[in-house]
Amino acid sequence: HGCYRRMALSWCDSIAFDVVKPRLDSLDGSVLTFAIRGASARAAENTIEAFRLAIELGASGIASEAWPTADGDAVLHRDARVGPRFRRRRIDQVARDQLPTHLCSVEDLYEVLDPSSSVSIDLQDPVAFDPVVAAARNAGGETERRLWLSHPELETLTALRRRTAARLVLSSSLRSLGTGPERCAAELRERGIDGLRLHHSEWHGGLVALLHRFERYALGWGPEHEREMAKLVNAGIDAVASSRIDRMTAVMAQFE
Repeated sequence: HGCYRRMALSWCDSIAFDVVKPRLDSLDGSVLTFAIRGASARAAENTIEAFRLAIELGASGIASEAWPTADGDAVLHRDARVGPRFRRRRIDQVARDQLPTHLCSVEDLYEVLDPSSSVSIDLQDPVAFDPVVAAARNAGGETERRLWLSHPELETLTALRRRTAARLVLSSSLRSLGTGPERCAAELRERGIDGLRLHHSEWHGGLVALLHRFERYALGWGPEHEREMAKLVNAGIDAVASSRIDRMTAVMAQFE
């Protein structure tokens, strides 16, 4: 009975979400849909297969974390260490060709993306900035301008601002903002930082509108269910990052 109940709840969730028309507008009039580590709900995360599948399912782009290697490259991985439990090594202490072959570099990612696709990279280690931006520039066209780089420290983002045309985003939480969202939005504008990324549960229409008043982007991450995704889109969010890009595509279709 428990199995059938879970199936019923899953089915209900897939159809029971509210679409408000007209919804609040995003800053550019469209919503970017980022697949977290590729279509990681259907394929091994951060693999070429996952990246390709995400785009096939309708994602606007890929979201992941990039870590620097010892020889100046940048690879996509969930955290800073790699390897089996008792033999884990820091990625920044290993050369690219000594890492497991399944790890993809940022250049590998760009090789399978369409030029119109966007990329969102979480720079937990700012040392990854140079190889990430270099990979975007090497891909040509408007690729660097379609790159979104996030970091939790405003001072770090400010120091990077003059070095790239990529979108820079403060990754934070409402509790961590300290000065409050309005003062944060004003400071982002003063420093030339393009947007704020929060967990999906923290966004609502008023907060998104506040960011837009300062001409800053609002990015939400982590929704898994259609009703959560629809709430963000209804609120005028500018970008959504989820591991369930198939559900996100279905939600977006309801707003067209």
